[in-house]
Amino acid sequence: MASSAPQRSSLATSSRIHLQSSRVTVDENLLTETYNAEKRKLSQKRKTLTSCQSSICGYLSPWPTYATGQTILHNRKPRTDDYRKKIGGWKRSTLGTTKPRFLEQLENYLRKELLLLDLSTDSSQELRLQPYREIFEFFIEDFKTYKPLLSSIKNAYEMMLAHQREEIRALEPLKAKLVTVNEDCNERILAMRAEERSEISMLKKEKMGLLKLIDKKNEEKISLQSEVTKLRKSLAEEYLRYLTERDARKILIADLNELRYQREDMSLAQSPGVWGEDPVKLALALKMTRQDLARTQMELNTMKANFGDVVPRRDFEMQEKTNKDLQEQLESLRDDYEEVRKEHEILLQLHMTTLKERDQFYTELQEIQGTSTPRPDWIKCEDVVAGGPERWHMLAEGKNSDQLVDVLLEEIGEGLLREKDFFQGLGYQESILPSFLRFDGVVRNKKPTKKDVINLLKDAWKERLTEEQKDKFSDFFFKFLESRFGSDAMDWAYTIFENIKLFRSNELMRQFYEILMEKKSESVYIKQKETVTQLLKELTNVDNQNEGVLTMEQLSTVLKNTFPLKKEDKIQELMEAGGWHINSSNADLLNYRSLFVEDDEGQTMPFVHKLWDQYMSEKDEYLQELKQELGLELREEVTLPKLRESLMIIDPSLDKQTLNSYLNQAFQVPVIEVPEESEENQENVVAQVRTVLERLQIIDIRRKGPREQEPAS
Repeated sequence: MASSAPQRSSLATSSRIHLQSSRVTVDENLLTETYNAEKRKLSQKRKTLTSCQSSICGYLSPWPTYATGQTILHNRKPRTDDYRKKIGGWKRSTLGTTKPRFLEQLENYLRKELLLLDLSTDSSQELRLQPYREIFEFFIEDFKTYKPLLSSIKNAYEMMLAHQREEIRALEPLKAKLVTVNEDCNERILAMRAEERSEISMLKKEKMGLLKLIDKKNEEKISLQSEVTKLRKSLAEEYLRYLTERDARKILIADLNELRYQREDMSLAQSPGVWGEDPVKLALALKMTRQDLARTQMELNTMKANFGDVVPRRDFEMQEKTNKDLQEQLESLRDDYEEVRKEHEILLQLHMTTLKERDQFYTELQEIQGTSTPRPDWIKCEDVVAGGPERWHMLAEGKNSDQLVDVLLEEIGEGLLREKDFFQGLGYQESILPSFLRFDGVVRNKKPTKKDVINLLKDAWKERLTEEQKDKFSDFFFKFLESRFGSDAMDWAYTIFENIKLFRSNELMRQFYEILMEKKSESVYIKQKETVTQLLKELTNVDNQNEGVLTMEQLSTVLKNTFPLKKEDKIQELMEAGGWHINSSNADLLNYRSLFVEDDEGQTMPFVHKLWDQYMSEKDEYLQELKQELGLELREEVTLPKLRESLMIIDPSLDKQTLNSYLNQAFQVPVIEVPEESEENQENVVAQVRTVLERLQIIDIRRKGPREQEPAS
């Protein structure tokens, strides 16, 4: 709304500039005519003033300016008593001096002309100069000696005034161009703000996704830390168990050695052959054995000292492998943490930027709310609309403010239309008016009810669909009225036209008005009727029992088969308009015939209305896709071959007849299929992109098949 205020001010300024320029032109014409008329008067009055010219005789009168007589149109302030006495003395001294007759006639003439002028108009200053011009011309003509000087002075002033008028005319196109540039800049600003809003919404969504990712990574980090703590605890327990096992093994080895020594000593003591050996040999063997024992004990002590804390290789390798895995996990977690930290910093920056933008937008919102117009209180209309609160609630149900304004205007307009007894004919302008409105004079208001007008429109459509459509729709409509009402056809034509122009909220009246005024082609209405009839026929064919009911699943299947190009969400919208909702099951029954019923005012059910809305939105998308494929601005021109190529790209299923009909409507020329060597002649057929899209918007244009997808690289 903030951007719409400068637009309104610029439009108001441009309108004031155009009005002022038109006033300047009108005032100049008026001044010219007034000047010519006054010039003729001047020639007549000059004859009456010639009698006094003899008193001039080529020199100025010595009559004093303070003599008897009043100065013309001068408002003087009251003077003091001394000044009055002084002036009184002068007047008494000059009392015998009389004003020249020529001067008195000139003053009387000037006073009379100024009183006759209309100073309330914008050109009052120009008109005010005219009497002074005439007096000046009298002086120029009468004072022959000063005539060249006075004429040059007058010409200099006239040339300066003409120069100023030319400069004003030269600046008018620049003002109009300034208004156009202002409008373009406002449109660009609105487009940039829309892009910024979409980008902000995308950044907010991305921010929420990154915050969720950070929370997920933090949870994984906490779980890994708890797992590392458990592994460290289990490693300490294993280490203690291995130490205990090592000490037990040492004690067991010592016990085994002790038992072995005891067993050897017992075997030597019990063996009878030992005593028969040589004692020297036995002593030597004992000595060597003791040395071996001492060396072995020393090696054992050395091994205990060196490898007392050594774990088995198998356990070492297992622990080393576990440690390596944990180290890799730790490195991975560190990398993930670093990435998450960087993303968190970026998100913090985005968050701060978003907060600043939010504060800025909030400030703008407060300013807009402070300067915007408050929302109207529609409850006040309950006591004004005929029918009281109940009828107003029925009219206002499900409508927004814009639609409520239309409803209120229709109610007011209906009352005013009822009060009219006659309409004024619009004339015979063939280039502007349709044939059924070409009449000069007064026509009667037949004052039919809204229901009568709707029934008459339905009868006209029935007759139009049954005959061959050769004439224009407006010509057919007037012939229909002549066949129905005879000599009162023109009265009924104006009456129906005023009604359908007023009741724009009624779907049937709005479509009939758009087709009569050639804003829409009648093929749009006929094709829509054929589509609805075909859909009802398909639903009836599925209803084998002829009970008038179908399941939601059957309705969905028929819709997909009848409209193969509609997407799933469009089918879902039609299902919801038909009565399906989230809690419904596919087995729920639906009275499909009630979807196509019309009320007394010709209004269709929400299902058929949704079909029409989808058709209009699909047409807009189709034309927007065509504009993007052309790759041209709205003011640029497009050739016929270029438009044909673009249509075949976005809709490859177009047949030649339909394609030629689109081209014929776009360029308003007959189009036929020509060989490639003759296509150069069609390069001369051009039109603006804006004009082409507006012309295609009038006719029934729709997609014939899917667009071929480009192969993935």
